[in-house]
Amino acid sequence: MKFNVVFQDVDVVWYKDSVSLFESDTRLTDFDVIFQDDGARSLRYSPFFGNSGFYFIRNNPKTIHLFTTLLYHGAEIVAWKSHQQVLGTLLNEHSSRYGLRVKVLEGASFPGGFHYHRDHSLMTNIAQGKSTPYLFHMSWTKNKADKVLFMQQMGLWYLQDHCIDDKAIDVLKGQGDFISTCCSKDPLVTCHYKDKPSKYHAKIVPRKIKGKQISGHGKPHVPEDKRLTDLS
Repeated sequence: MKFNVVFQDVDVVWYKDSVSLFESDTRLTDFDVIFQDDGARSLRYSPFFGNSGFYFIRNNPKTIHLFTTLLYHGAEIVAWKSHQQVLGTLLNEHSSRYGLRVKVLEGASFPGGFHYHRDHSLMTNIAQGKSTPYLFHMSWTKNKADKVLFMQQMGLWYLQDHCIDDKAIDVLKGQGDFISTCCSKDPLVTCHYKDKPSKYHAKIVPRKIKGKQISGHGKPHVPEDKRLTDLS
């Protein structure tokens, strides 16, 4: 169909239009595929270390061949339980054999879970509006429940509580308008952990260490002009 394609996981939030960047920035237009940096440097994802939760595919014969080959490796994806590992292996092969040009994006402009958990200063600046990346990907996180908590704390959560466990089709059948029923215009901010990056400073909340909640409770300190209804 001759379209360029963006693939992303559901836990990716956009701040700016990255597609225009990929399609017009001369520093990037020569690359066939563009990936977010995973942050890992293990042999499993070498040599590019791209994260398969966000990538851009430029439509051309090389990328068509790459992703046709990926489809034929479906059994390996199931066996390895990793789309990312199989795709990373194919990137290595296709760049070497067929001249596929692979770009991995600089982390501060396209941060993910690696940065959330290991670069507190960067992510706090982003949460508080002092720095604006193109997007953020809540990767490197154990489960869906933790992802929701961290995104709420970052000010990146817009889904009303009563819709969290509902299927979109059920909401549409009952109300007819998913957006007005389930989506908030403003971020629904809640601070859960004082040792994680946050939109607002949390005075007394638990710490999150190695996946465990550590002592403490309370509400975040929010400037009066920034206080939201769910923080009352």
